[in-house]
This record gives sequence, C-alpha cells and structure tokens, in this order.
Amino acid sequence: MLWRSVVFDVAMAIHVCLTAVLAGPVVVFMPRRRALAVGKWWARTTLALLRAIVGLEVEIRGRENIPQGAAVVAAKHQSTLETFALTPELPDPAFVLKRELTVIPFFGWFLRGLDMIAINRAAGGEALVQMLEQAGSAARDGRQIVIFPEGTRRPVGAPVRYRLGVVHLYDRLKLPCVPVAVDTGIFWPRDGVRKRRGRTVVQFLKPIPPGLTREEFEKTLRQRIEAASAALAREAQGLPPEAPTGPDQGAA
Repeated sequence: MLWRSVVFDVAMAIHVCLTAVLAGPVVVFMPRRRALAVGKWWARTTLALLRAIVGLEVEIRGRENIPQGAAVVAAKHQSTLETFALTPELPDPAFVLKRELTVIPFFGWFLRGLDMIAINRAAGGEALVQMLEQAGSAARDGRQIVIFPEGTRRPVGAPVRYRLGVVHLYDRLKLPCVPVAVDTGIFWPRDGVRKRRGRTVVQFLKPIPPGLTREEFEKTLRQRIEAASAALAREAQGLPPEAPTGPDQGAA
C-alpha cells in the first residue's frame, strides 16, 4: 500500500538524520571497526523498519560464498536496498561511492569514519586512479571492495551497461570476485515511492578466481549476475524458471 511506503520513507529519513547527527561527529574519531559496528547497526535497523512498516523482508542466499578476507564484491544494482542488505553481511566492506556524499554535513562525516572508497566522478581518468589507490589500501587491510558494475541503479530488465571499473579492480588487485544477484527492483523500484511487501532476495554467487583475462572476467561476471538476477526476478513474479541454455552460471 502506498501509505506504508510513505510512512517508511519518512521513518527512514528521520532515522538517517538522527544517526548521522548523533554518530557523525563521533565516528570520525573512532577506530574504523567500531565505526563499522555503528554502520551495521544502522543498516539492520533500517531493514527492521522496512519489514515492520512495509512488510518487505530480505532473504540472503549463498552465505557460504561471502568472502572473509580481501575480495571484490560486484553487485547488481536495482534499488537503494542493496546498500542496507550488503553492509551487515560483509565482514569489513569498503563501498565505492561518489565523493560528493562525503561532504554532506554529519552524514558525510559518518561515511568518512567508515573509510569508504570515495571518488570524484567528474575527474575522468583520475577517478580511476583514485579508486585503484584506495581499493589497494582497503585490500591490504583485508577488506571487501564493494562495487556496482553498472555504476547506478538500473530498472529490472533494462539493457545491461557494465562499466570498466570492476574489470580494472579485478585485474589490478588480483583478488577473487564474488558476483551478487538481486531482485530488489521488483519490490523497491528505482523510481517512485511505492514499495511492495513480500520477500526480496540478495544472492552471493560462487567467486570468480583471479587470473582470468579482462575479457574472460567481464564476460563471466556479466553472465553470472544477469542469469541469476533474471532467475530471481522470475521467481519473485511467480513465473516458472527458464530452461538452462548454457553452462553452469555459478549460482550457489
């Protein structure tokens, strides 16, 4: 129902503001691990609000594929929901995000305390250098570098537009990459206020080992994420699964 979605949006905005105002000035001076605990609490409580108000639950599949050390995590991006869902599941995530978010009063301080990978997208080629330098530092600390390969939220079924950032990360860092498939756009679309009750799925797929060529990696990543996300979307809509037409897509 629309009114539930509106109530949740208001509650989420209040929750974000209160968390940022109360924790923002403090987490900057905290050890990152303690700041991360605050970030995970914020994500979990937001998901709890979503479940209580809208009736939308998040199911995590493939937890056995969640990396415990340094890795690249490449997630399909259909909704705001992915950020809330991934943060509590990963041991020490470092999200690739636009630098403009870190200059927002209070909320930006909160992000800086979490030591995310903030890049200036307007910097062109320099943005890639910034990302690789910060990601390298995060990898040396054993963190999971989280990137959305398409760079922005895309509607369910929209043409695929993978960018090269994830390929550069994989090639430079020499780390395994864990693809993540979602059906979140079915329940919390990119545009509009209305959210659907039900059960949305975030699925960690089998890791892609390091060592592939850039072309092999990009093709494998795209195939696994898109095939698994399409299957989740059909499941969410009550449609029968499509018959497999190719080799194993690597789903857990």
